[in-house]
Amino acid sequence: MSPGDFAQEGPPVTEAGAEALLRGICFKTGPPRTVGVELEWLVHELHLPELPVEPARLEAATTALRALPLLSTLTVEPGGQLELSSFPAPSLTECVDSVSADLDAVRAVLRSRDLGLTGIGTDPWHPPKRLLREPRYDAMETYLDRAGPAGRAMMCSSASVQVCLDAGHEEPGPLGHGRRWQLAHLLGAVLSAAFANSPFQHRRRTGWRSTRQALWTEIEPGRSAAPPLDAEPRGAWADRALDAPVMCVRGADDRPWDVPEGLSFRSWIRSGVPRPPTRADLGYHLTTLFPPVRPRGHLELRMIDAQPGEDGWIVPLAVAAALFDDPAASEIAYRAVKPLAETAGPLPAPHNPLWINAARYGLADAELRAAAEVCFDAALDALPRLGASTAVQCAVAAFTERYVVRGRCPADDLLDPAHGKDIRA
Repeated sequence: MSPGDFAQEGPPVTEAGAEALLRGICFKTGPPRTVGVELEWLVHELHLPELPVEPARLEAATTALRALPLLSTLTVEPGGQLELSSFPAPSLTECVDSVSADLDAVRAVLRSRDLGLTGIGTDPWHPPKRLLREPRYDAMETYLDRAGPAGRAMMCSSASVQVCLDAGHEEPGPLGHGRRWQLAHLLGAVLSAAFANSPFQHRRRTGWRSTRQALWTEIEPGRSAAPPLDAEPRGAWADRALDAPVMCVRGADDRPWDVPEGLSFRSWIRSGVPRPPTRADLGYHLTTLFPPVRPRGHLELRMIDAQPGEDGWIVPLAVAAALFDDPAASEIAYRAVKPLAETAGPLPAPHNPLWINAARYGLADAELRAAAEVCFDAALDALPRLGASTAVQCAVAAFTERYVVRGRCPADDLLDPAHGKDIRA
């Protein structure tokens, strides 16, 4: 979804107009041709990662990074996390190559300033601390704090690998948008379990393999839950977006933003208070919804923790691309994860038992492990058909051998006393 889709302020949006926009823009169907990735990283002192980075040093480093000729878009999250967002690439190989080159450049600048990047789902050392002071983040913090500490931790202390894939064909079939929508919400739990990598918070074990995913279960369902999966995707998402609570009402210039209570976007349209909402307000509202799969013209898979190592992010990107975009692998994956719907039950992801098991146990859960073994094998078979490089295929194979076939995930390495204290390994 491009910024221009909602950029116009224009006249107030009507309820029918908002629904039409959501139906027409959030699921742009067609043959799956592109792939993208958004990588969030915690920034740390290069030699003493447990020490917080001073805001002035982070700001200076960010200024230097913005001068780089990157292909990806570089942004800073509220807690100082760095995010690289690729442009849609016509192949998995091009996506990997372009983002890898950008990361090499970013790391070189950070190393020159004795800073580094850590791939882990939640900051294991420091309590959440917001560094960016902008009206929208002030409003977001005020809103999220009403429900407890999880929202602030999500804003300031979490990092992920977000894989972006085309919505799929309009027509039914393995690559049809309805099938891909269903697959994303069942396979998503498998991906969450396989790549769980955040077992610590505030220097203590949390009891979760993915503390980051556990945080999402503590954020209000109206903002974090998937819509009903037994309904047509466009209509279900339009209803979820319009009935979701409004986080904040944008203010002019640098003035504070309003933070209403109990106001859905649908109610805002109907009441026109505190002012009538526009298309741009609807566009911003969508960025404040955090389901595990977010339709933004494409499908944004948001359930994967940031991964260890410089190139660990490549594995979830490659696995997801293979299982969604190769027809044979997609069919195998769908058959493997379809029985998981019984465990999930009627509650939406990530608040149902399937997703909670994934976050708590990772692949130590026997049902998720069995599904993961089938899916990773299918991905390995599909990667050559997608033109993946030998290096990418070997990375997926090594991850499969190290974790999947052993019922482990990266979090288990961190929990292993023999691993030591260096979370960057």
